[in-house]
Amino acid sequence: MQELRGYIRYRFRSDDDDIDVLLEGEADWVRGIVSELGLAKVGWAMPMAVDSTSISNSGFASDSSVESGKPRDMGPEPDPSRIPVVRRPIGELNLAAKLVEVGLERPVSPSADELREQLQEIEEPHPAQGPMVKDPMAESWLKELLRIVVRTHGVTAITTETIALAASDFLGDREGLELELFLEGMFRAGKIVKVHGGNNTGWGPSPAWLASGL
Repeated sequence: MQELRGYIRYRFRSDDDDIDVLLEGEADWVRGIVSELGLAKVGWAMPMAVDSTSISNSGFASDSSVESGKPRDMGPEPDPSRIPVVRRPIGELNLAAKLVEVGLERPVSPSADELREQLQEIEEPHPAQGPMVKDPMAESWLKELLRIVVRTHGVTAITTETIALAASDFLGDREGLELELFLEGMFRAGKIVKVHGGNNTGWGPSPAWLASGL
């Protein structure tokens, strides 16, 4: 993805794999999400002109935000005299350490063993309900697993192999092709999302499904 700055829009669509990704926000934030999803080498990005009145309650810019002029609210004029001068030898700044200091440590994908231990510590969930549910307990355990992945580890998706190693017996002893077909069915029902990256396929929860009840 090209090195754009400011407020940008990223888009990746694959009709063959039924994938449609749209991200809008500050360039660094968008690049971070794109990298985490393994989409850095695909899709395209473009700058957006956003004014103070065109941001919706959800935080995304409306279509009317793209204008020929600059944003209306640029804030106060910068005062160079108030900018502190920081000098250091070239290459000495440890950016990763600085991010950790302010609580912005990059999420690290959990191992299957970590996820299994955390899954074993929670109470058995109630069976999932609904006309689209084919295996109520397997679906409930999958939701608990992906809830741990997102809310405890801050990761958006894990691979099929990690799911199998962490929770195969929780998911009706599914593994291999049987597990992939189960996950594919959940994806087609709109309950989880599929992320393609390199030679692996990742799976993450749909926010609506994760927040829903039984």
